[in-house]
Amino acid sequence: MGTQARIQTAFRLRPSLLERIKKEASFRKQSVNAYVETVLERETQLIWPKLPKEFFEEPEDLFNCKGHIPSPTKEMLETDPKLAHIWNIGA
Repeated sequence: MGTQARIQTAFRLRPSLLERIKKEASFRKQSVNAYVETVLERETQLIWPKLPKEFFEEPEDLFNCKGHIPSPTKEMLETDPKLAHIWNIGA
């Protein structure tokens, strides 16, 4: 969470929910604001998918998709110069 500037905002909550939030924050020895911020940070964090190690045969394959998508046919490469150029980059 760090020391970034905060923006004051307001939410409308059911009284029973607000009471539970206050109790949980107190139990955790946090202010209501700190507790709510902690919960919202956890629930909205970006989670990047992880690929299994076996996905890449070699480390340099990270940006090489040739082994992971179907290869174009010879006819496709002969009739589509743009595809042939892209396909042959790094070959």
